Amino acid sequence: MGNPRAFLTINRKEAGYRPVLERIADFGEVEQTLNSEDRMLQASRCMDCGVPFCHWACPIANRMPEWQDALYKGKWQEAYEILHTTNNFPEFTGRVCPALCEKSCVLALEGQALTIREGEASVTEHAFLEGYIKPHPPRKRTGKKVAIAGSGPAGLTVADLLNRQGHTVTVYEKDEVIGGLLRLGIPDFKLNKEIIERRLNVLKAEGITFQTGVEVGKKLTAEQLLSDYDAICLATGAGHPRDLPVEGRDLKGIHFALELLRQQNKMVAGADIPEAEKISARGKHVLVIGGGDTGSDCVGTSVRQKAASVTQIEILPQPPAGNNPDTPWPSYPNVLKTSSSHLEGCTRRWNLTTKRFIGENGRVTGVEIAEVEWTKSPDGRMSMKETGKSEIIPAELVLLSMGFVHPVHEGLLDELKVSYDARGNVAAVAPNQSSVSKVFVAGDVTSGASLVVRAMDSGQRAAKVMGEFLVG
Repeated sequence: MGNPRAFLTINRKEAGYRPVLERIADFGEVEQTLNSEDRMLQASRCMDCGVPFCHWACPIANRMPEWQDALYKGKWQEAYEILHTTNNFPEFTGRVCPALCEKSCVLALEGQALTIREGEASVTEHAFLEGYIKPHPPRKRTGKKVAIAGSGPAGLTVADLLNRQGHTVTVYEKDEVIGGLLRLGIPDFKLNKEIIERRLNVLKAEGITFQTGVEVGKKLTAEQLLSDYDAICLATGAGHPRDLPVEGRDLKGIHFALELLRQQNKMVAGADIPEAEKISARGKHVLVIGGGDTGSDCVGTSVRQKAASVTQIEILPQPPAGNNPDTPWPSYPNVLKTSSSHLEGCTRRWNLTTKRFIGENGRVTGVEIAEVEWTKSPDGRMSMKETGKSEIIPAELVLLSMGFVHPVHEGLLDELKVSYDARGNVAAVAPNQSSVSKVFVAGDVTSGASLVVRAMDSGQRAAKVMGEFLVG
């Protein structure tokens, strides 16, 4: 702890966002960065608590006090090396993680939590800029071959760690690009895709093979996988979106959120999308159904596509701003979250359920919504009922952003005959092990849709189990 009084004299300082009128004109990253001096001063605020709740809250157990201290002292390379011992890809979490660590920081009790997430991104960018990050291929190979289906954060984490152990790793991805939802589900204004490409270049130089455009279970059968590889990891994510089967669902202009986000990310990357297939918000009243992060991404994308208006509705009640006694520190607080996209122009509403879609000539023109109220029973269970109030919201583009129910079963998973749990996820009969011999699981395919950092944690656990399996 280099400066024991810094938290008393230096306030939390965030880099903030680019000006609204500037950023909505492009898909460049919204967040700005502090200069090195300010970043080091922010790191000095870490109190090196006797019980580091930040470390406890982080799914991958990042050692915040240690690398914050190194950063404060100007030891940028050491700070990165400490961070990288627990975090395979801090440049990703430094941009898209909701920072569970910051919410459990002791300074959060005064609304002055350490700026840990921004620090992760800053340290890693400095490490790349100064050339600290170089490929380190394993010195020898074990002769064991591993196949990983899916190249999202879980799959990439498993690939990175098993390759370091000397196993020969091949990652299969059904899309034409590597990265899973990091690449195609998260907008460029949150995560520039050159950041992913830069890390992939390191992983490739270290010996990992990436095969794109290969949907395992179709082009490459489960039988071939089981025959050709010593171990297989399923990291295909939870790709089955939650639908809204109400009247009018078949009208044109109603899409799942990822349909819009994937297409826009491809266009930013230079893909030529046929005009008839384009999903565009330009000049339209847009309704986003679902109040989570993906819904927020749809808001920001619609604003950049020059929507006439954007409304986001949520069936749950509006969370309180600031503190919530139902989720006290150091647990992750259920409070009102306002993203950069919300600040760009969006009407947000809560306690609304969708009754039906209304259209003309086969296209959606509006959505009938009804107000609901929630009550809590003595045992803590929440129940919902309609109040009788309803209205119609004009909408020429509706984006369904209500999460995912489970992974896609058709194809690889059914072909492998893996067992599913009650929610339809691939069941782990032992830690990160499926019901099929030498087939392992990591990330959303077994946990259900969750955070990037939780997928990485699952990937780390899977790599440990698989490594033990491979060496007997």
